[in-house]
Amino acid sequence: MKVVAFLRTEQGSGASRRLRTAGQTPGIIYGGTEAPVSISLDHNALYHALKKETFHSSILDMEIDGKVQQVLLRDFQVHAYKQLVMHADFQRVNSSEKIHVKVPLHFVNAETSPAVKLSAGIISHVLTELDVSCLPKDLPEFIEVDLANMEVGNSLHLSNITLPEGVTAIVHGDDPTIATAAIPAGKVEAAGEAAEGAAPEGEEKK
Repeated sequence: MKVVAFLRTEQGSGASRRLRTAGQTPGIIYGGTEAPVSISLDHNALYHALKKETFHSSILDMEIDGKVQQVLLRDFQVHAYKQLVMHADFQRVNSSEKIHVKVPLHFVNAETSPAVKLSAGIISHVLTELDVSCLPKDLPEFIEVDLANMEVGNSLHLSNITLPEGVTAIVHGDDPTIATAAIPAGKVEAAGEAAEGAAPEGEEKK
């Protein structure tokens, strides 16, 4: 994805307010061997870009004064109640150095899994993104999680999914749970009540 930014010379809260009034969002680029650079971006373009999942987990081509450099979105701040992006932070990317990024998980085949199709169960997504380390060229837009074999009472763990080549998960714990499958509580209770109300075999219900 391409982002167009402009060098920003004025600093301070007053300058930032003037930028926002003019439809611009202040930001900064840091990292690598170069000094941090203050920038501004078109607010509407940035606001809509932030709604796209890939903008948060992809290498971005940022153009400043005709020169393009690769960056990652690292942080952004929004107004407490207005649809206004207050600030955005970007980190320079070195093609030969590994990066640490949160990548979204895309769950597929839930509707055809035994848990849903045969048991009318619900699959809960315990994690929706995964911390990974990789070279910029290996960064995936998302990681696919196949739920086709999920059964009620089972859990899917990190060790059960295949990561893209060159991508390593940064694990917090032994083998984190990705998803679980269970019968909804209401259905379990209803089934229990039905079983209690059923007459024993060979007896008539009074």
